Amino acid sequence: MTVIESTHEDHGATFTDRGGRRVVEHYGRPERTHRAVRNVVGVVEHGYGVVVVEGDDRVSYVDNAVSNRVPAAEGEGCYALLLDPQGGVETDLYVYNAGERLLLFTPPGEARPLADDWSEKVFIEDVEIRAATDDFAVFGVHGPKATEKLASVLHGSSTPESHLTFARGELGDAGVTVIRTDAPAGEEGYEVVCAAADGDRVFDTLVNRGLNAAPFGYRTWDALTLEAGTPLFETELRGRIPNVTGVRNALDFEKGCYVGQEVVSRVENRGRPSQRLVGLLPDERPSSGAAVFAGDEAVGEVTRAAESPMLERPIAFGLVDFGVEGPLTVRVDGEEVGADVVELPFVEGSDRSARKPVYEK
Repeated sequence: MTVIESTHEDHGATFTDRGGRRVVEHYGRPERTHRAVRNVVGVVEHGYGVVVVEGDDRVSYVDNAVSNRVPAAEGEGCYALLLDPQGGVETDLYVYNAGERLLLFTPPGEARPLADDWSEKVFIEDVEIRAATDDFAVFGVHGPKATEKLASVLHGSSTPESHLTFARGELGDAGVTVIRTDAPAGEEGYEVVCAAADGDRVFDTLVNRGLNAAPFGYRTWDALTLEAGTPLFETELRGRIPNVTGVRNALDFEKGCYVGQEVVSRVENRGRPSQRLVGLLPDERPSSGAAVFAGDEAVGEVTRAAESPMLERPIAFGLVDFGVEGPLTVRVDGEEVGADVVELPFVEGSDRSARKPVYEK
């Protein structure tokens, strides 16, 4: 469940399930809230799973397992993938060096399996690995006024300037860690991490103190990230080779071996993947999994679609054969409707998502 469920209920929240975790879907009028985030700032409780890795070999152990270089310096982080032997994405995660420990933020439901699997593979390394999801609350602060919002309530530190770096400070009387995100919503973004016991007070401070912020849920988050061109684990990444979904910011091809590296490198060295992730503007909103056609030929499928409050029309991600440009159609309720291929992001915000798909020319 969420860390502060009763507080969300007081705000009129409706809940949904993500990866076995109960999270806020919306507080009513999600389209209006969406515009508030795009124009000012909003706050969401993120349903991350959390894994803590401690011990002298913590950096090298995690670095050998994931697709990106784990930073050795305290206060820095990276976005990375855990790949299976075939090169498919088992999970994506953020890894932060917090000094004597690493904090790993995973999608909901992925922390326990990851911690259990890695714990079974420890041999002579000096590492201790545990799932710690229930120990923390994580709140996202997103919008063009996100920096101004945090500056109005954060004490003992300034907001970090570089993506995936963090600083420690206080909100009210609660100790917090403030992370500058890599802008998955396409806006200035921060994540505020605190002890679970402090979650209610920190959420209240973020929403009601200083510059006010609109609370929002995962329906708005899904639409924001789609507008920003950000692939998500559940809909775009799970089981797929990362080159196909264009998440090059998660890959360091010069680092040492990790599971699935050979497959990913082979795809990279072939010059191009078999498919790519594109933005679609369909005439009607399709369902996830809807077929995409070029003429009479099926060339892919829709991974995610939403009504964009900013564009006031349906938008979608399509995973299509590499080189297909259009015109395309998508199947909606058994009928084919037109769908234009467009450059990502759909909406330009105050920052650009580092996870926007990128492909070699």
